[in-house]
Amino acid sequence: MGAAFESSPNPYVLLTPDLRIVAVNRAYEDVTGGRRQDIVGQPLFAAFDSGPGSDAPENVRQVRDSLEKARDTRQRDHLAVVRFSVEKTLADGSVGFVERVWSATHTPVLNAAGEVELLLQHTSDVTDLSPEIRPEEPTTALDAIVGGSVLRRAQSVQEDNRRLEGERNRLVEMFMQAPGFVVILSGPDHRFQMHNDAYGQLIGHRDIAGRSVREALPELDGQGFFDLLDSVFVTGEPYEGRESAARLQRTPDGPLETVYLNFIYQPIRDGSGVVVGIFVQGHDVTANVLAAQRQKLMIDELNHRVKNTLATVQSIAIQTARSNTDPAGFAETFQSRIMSLSHTHNLLTRSHWEGADLRAILQHETEAYGPTRISLIGPPVSLEPSVVLSLGMIFHELATNAAKYGALHTPEGRVLIDWALADQRDRKLRLTWREMGGPKVTVPDRRGFGSRLIERNIRHDLAGEIDLVYAPEGLIAELTIPLDRTAAK
Repeated sequence: MGAAFESSPNPYVLLTPDLRIVAVNRAYEDVTGGRRQDIVGQPLFAAFDSGPGSDAPENVRQVRDSLEKARDTRQRDHLAVVRFSVEKTLADGSVGFVERVWSATHTPVLNAAGEVELLLQHTSDVTDLSPEIRPEEPTTALDAIVGGSVLRRAQSVQEDNRRLEGERNRLVEMFMQAPGFVVILSGPDHRFQMHNDAYGQLIGHRDIAGRSVREALPELDGQGFFDLLDSVFVTGEPYEGRESAARLQRTPDGPLETVYLNFIYQPIRDGSGVVVGIFVQGHDVTANVLAAQRQKLMIDELNHRVKNTLATVQSIAIQTARSNTDPAGFAETFQSRIMSLSHTHNLLTRSHWEGADLRAILQHETEAYGPTRISLIGPPVSLEPSVVLSLGMIFHELATNAAKYGALHTPEGRVLIDWALADQRDRKLRLTWREMGGPKVTVPDRRGFGSRLIERNIRHDLAGEIDLVYAPEGLIAELTIPLDRTAAK
């Protein structure tokens, strides 16, 4: 192999991927004037700098671009025509630069792993095809016509290639910067040819180049996407997906994450109309879908709360009317209960209906009587909205009853409220409402609406228990409420 390289009449130079000269053959030495002992190991453009001309930097750029393209794409690249000066010993014995016209082919040499190990440059001196810079020697009209025509054609082809390469680069840049994800798949097994940054972010920046979708994205198996791609490739009919759920493993060894996608699979056809690949374009609409789901959940919850609130208001109105024959008394009692319900709603609104603390509810319902007459003793207890609404009504009735008939009816009266979580596992709340210092208490002849509302809320709404003790020194109400709603049900 080495002997063939050395004895070939074609000029060859072997370069490393960073464009350093590894080897040259004798033909290369002859056409360039460079000696291998002087140039091997040198960077190519240090050994050959294209001379002092004003267009020298552009000539170097053309050669460098062609070499780097061959290296980066792992494909042969042709440079039809390039002007490049070489150092020569002139007729008078002096050393100077002589401009020559070259054609070059750059071929990547791959190793077993498919990586570029070397670059092979094959150069041809085509100066004799260019009469305008040919050395002074006889030139026939036919030589000029043929040579000039060939050179102009080669230069035209190269200019076309440059223009196409520029357009390709612009298209690739637009492709990579597209706001949605874009993918090009080829073949019946749908191998990744190109994808943009948005797609890399979607799937988690894994190495997918040249792999089939089944190999690159195994977690999609059974989710329907592989079958859709197969169908589009076979039938040639595009497919559009709207808010389609996909479960992707976006981090190595991480959990599957659900994303929602709007996308289209568009068949790619060759010149004869045969499907050769699939163009994929789409958008990650996960944020929009989740927002819509949250909005629906909030609307459903709002409807549920409105219905419950209206039912509560209706019940309050009916029961208040039954226990108040006087319209003025009805209006006062009804308004008081509705205001209590409104205050509880305000408390929940401040927490975006995520719940409220027990102490805050008690403070709301007893603040009218002053902090010196109400003692609150207990740990922080977070309650869910349905419990907050029921307890708000219960504490309002207890406070109203104490103000009318109990401890809060006299200046000396006080109310002690203490609570604790009796069962940490099932979260049972035990609360005691203890009145003292008020009028002597007697057992009532009949149960009023307040007592019935308290018992109904405790037993029906909260699945709890209440024990009302009418001790002479003051009412004692003992409440037991399971805060784990699932266990209570």
